[in-house]
Amino acid sequence: MYKKAQATATAYLFLAPFLISTLVFFFYAFARALYYSFTDFNLFNTPHLIGLRPYVDVLADPSFRRALANTLIFSISVTILQTIGSLLMAVALNNRIRGQAFFRSAWYMPSITSSVVITLIFLWLFQRRGVANYLITQFQTYLPIILSFLGILVAAQIIQVLYERSRRLPAGWFDPALAAVSALIAAGLTALLSVLGVVGARAVQPFDFQYFSDSWLSIGGVQVLSMPLLVVIIMNTFTTIPTLMLFFLAGLQNIPGALYEAADIDGATPYQKLRNVTVPMLRPVTFFVVTVSLIGTMQMFDQVAVIGSAAPQNTLITLAYYVYANTFKSGAAPVNMAAAAAIILALIILLMVFIQRRFFVTAEAQ
Repeated sequence: MYKKAQATATAYLFLAPFLISTLVFFFYAFARALYYSFTDFNLFNTPHLIGLRPYVDVLADPSFRRALANTLIFSISVTILQTIGSLLMAVALNNRIRGQAFFRSAWYMPSITSSVVITLIFLWLFQRRGVANYLITQFQTYLPIILSFLGILVAAQIIQVLYERSRRLPAGWFDPALAAVSALIAAGLTALLSVLGVVGARAVQPFDFQYFSDSWLSIGGVQVLSMPLLVVIIMNTFTTIPTLMLFFLAGLQNIPGALYEAADIDGATPYQKLRNVTVPMLRPVTFFVVTVSLIGTMQMFDQVAVIGSAAPQNTLITLAYYVYANTFKSGAAPVNMAAAAAIILALIILLMVFIQRRFFVTAEAQ
């Protein structure tokens, strides 16, 4: 009995830091935010209960509605891209290829880099005179040569495949060996045409697009996705895919090899093995990845804060940034509105996780 009590006390002692931090920084903070969301608290006055008025004010605020739309679009887009990208990358890096350890380490590098540094790099890439506009300008300049190469490549591939099939030899349209020969033929003929002056680079105006401007992709006159938010979606997908890839890699190690051997015996293609073996067996991991991704993207804040005034606020504002901006606004800050927005954000996250757990996951994943 004494030893059991001693073991229990030791366990609670080790759990104490986690329990204390959870009680203080989650349950207490959540209770305070819930309380402030029903008061007139502005950071300097004594709070008085005013009922649901902060929630009504928040829902009537155009900035909150824009932040809510931006957050949902960002969260859904990034979660889909991250999940698909990390799964495909994990499948690719799970193969036994030369330099496997190097490629796994190299792909993971973006995840260990500070999000602030990555954001600054993307700001530089998408400047008005940045790399993105430069590459587009170069593409337009050399478009005749590129089209010439691609046209000859396709023609050479078609001719080779038809020739092989006329000899009753199996040849696919994307046969890698024939594609390599086609690429060599296309490169040689394109170089010859370029020397003869038939095709060549052309003079074009520098591509001069401002990515961090108030430009939108609209559907039916409704502004759906801003260009600055699209840049942040690309950036966030690029930096978080390697982290989520690790979960899929760990899941792939637990899939019995006999399933793939049986699929090979049945003549399954790589796509059929991915769809019928890999994806079903990774459902528990997929549930975890989607949940983590949804929670993380719904709370996206750092990229918006770093970009700051480099882009119009309505193009990038998210719910987390809306809460921050209202809490630390100069003068009398509407903390009650910030608290109400934070509670709404928490409820949306809980609702999305509940729906996913209720309808999109199998029993074994729970």
